[in-house]
Amino acid sequence: MTARAWLTSLRVRLLALTLVTLALALSSAGWWLTSLFRDEVMREFDATLVRQLDQVTARLQVSDIGAPVIDTRALSDPRLDKPFSGLYWQLDRLAPDGSGREEVLRSRSLWDEALSLSVDTLADGQLHLHETTGPQGTRLRVAERALQIDGASGRWRLMMAADLQASDVAVQRFGRVLTLSLVALGLLLVLAALTQVAIGLAPLQAMQAALARVRDGTAQRIEGRFPAEVQPLIDEFHAVLERQEASLERARTQAGNLAHALKTPLAVLTNAAGQHPGHPLATTVGEQVQAARRQVDWHLARARVAATHRLPGQRTPIAPVLTGLLRVMQKVHADRAIRWVATDIDPALCFAGEAQDLQEMLGNLLDNAGRAARQVVRVEARRLDDRLLVIDVSDDGPGIADAQRKAVLQRGIRLDESTPGSGLGLAIVDDLAQLYDGRVTLGSSSLGGLQASLSLPSVG
Repeated sequence: MTARAWLTSLRVRLLALTLVTLALALSSAGWWLTSLFRDEVMREFDATLVRQLDQVTARLQVSDIGAPVIDTRALSDPRLDKPFSGLYWQLDRLAPDGSGREEVLRSRSLWDEALSLSVDTLADGQLHLHETTGPQGTRLRVAERALQIDGASGRWRLMMAADLQASDVAVQRFGRVLTLSLVALGLLLVLAALTQVAIGLAPLQAMQAALARVRDGTAQRIEGRFPAEVQPLIDEFHAVLERQEASLERARTQAGNLAHALKTPLAVLTNAAGQHPGHPLATTVGEQVQAARRQVDWHLARARVAATHRLPGQRTPIAPVLTGLLRVMQKVHADRAIRWVATDIDPALCFAGEAQDLQEMLGNLLDNAGRAARQVVRVEARRLDDRLLVIDVSDDGPGIADAQRKAVLQRGIRLDESTPGSGLGLAIVDDLAQLYDGRVTLGSSSLGGLQASLSLPSVG
């Protein structure tokens, strides 16, 4: 997964987690607040209903004939005199065994109807709150109390009922307002979450861009200012780069020491063989020394490329390297009067690797082309995409047959068939190019000879 894809996935996960958490929190808050408001409304409703019941209880008297009466003029709420107003009272006589009741008095607001309630077994003075269906099918909240009236025989049940419609409407209105408020709050929180995620991931996006510059070769270190939470990661990354560079320097030093240690004995053997020209042993020694030199050169070059080809920040312009190599080739093949042509080399075209490695691979291809060419060698360079470039080296020589092209690149180290010169044949150049995730392909040149195309990683 690329860094951009990882950041996108992280952003999506954070937003999804935030939105799910936000939705759960808001829904829970909405349910809790609505339930709290409903409970508070009902507590206030019941308290008002009980006060109304207490007021009617206080106005309960006994007439001269021993019958209970209530002075309705002393009641403060005018709804008790308005038919079907939603507020009602009723007084029932309970049967001695508690099995039935008889309606005795009721409020004018009940008109020609009565409250129909089941018979409850209540102790004297005990209060009971419940719901029932009232006139015209309305839902009523009822507060009732069993009592005994001085001067009136028997037990009585006094009821005060009120319509719940107004309370239900208030709860519903509160729920709608709360829902709209929570939706608006949710949108603001979503916007805040988006802003927070964007701001929170901004340092990672900046670090991603800085890493891309290191990868592309435009920088060797992660540059910029980062928060304290991210800086330790950057410091660790720089420490890794420093250790890698130190390892590379040690590898180069060891390779140089090895080359120096081998060149002196090989030079001594070459001089010794040269003192006896024509001798079979001298000829054999000379051939083996040349083979040993080619082996050493190839293995040292391969070890160096393997150690350096993935180092960040590597950037080598193509045009200067090619210009220098063409000057060298003109001198090396001066006796053959070959014309060296470089066509439309973009100055901005850069190889994502070291100049020494590019010189080694490209120099070998140019030397091979110079040895095979009759009159002209042509070099072209182009960018295939943001990550890859191709350098074509063409000549007007005899070329290589189609059946032999694949074999030349697959044989590896076959020194008896390698092109003489630098000691690195086409197969070795292809091997080194593959270490850079590139390759060499052979084809027919428009000049009539061979065209060797070297594909290498590009850096913008």
